[in-house]
Amino acid sequence: MADKLRAQQQLEQLQARYVGTGHADTTKFEWTSNIARDTCSSFVGHAPLLEYMALGMGESKEKVRAMMIEKMVQPVGKPPEVQD
Repeated sequence: MADKLRAQQQLEQLQARYVGTGHADTTKFEWTSNIARDTCSSFVGHAPLLEYMALGMGESKEKVRAMMIEKMVQPVGKPPEVQD
């Protein structure tokens, strides 16, 4: 019983510290947005990946970096409308 409680507390600590880990109330839209933002952030933060993408797209690294940063605003489109 104590191990199960400790595991639950550790999970809650991780979820509070790292937004991308989600929680029970995380929607599919929020989860996919977090994944897309993490991916774009990884591309921007790793120069070799960014250079590889720029080469494949035929664009400059700075242009691809700017595109990735812009994409982080709404990575998977507009949020779904909330139905009451």
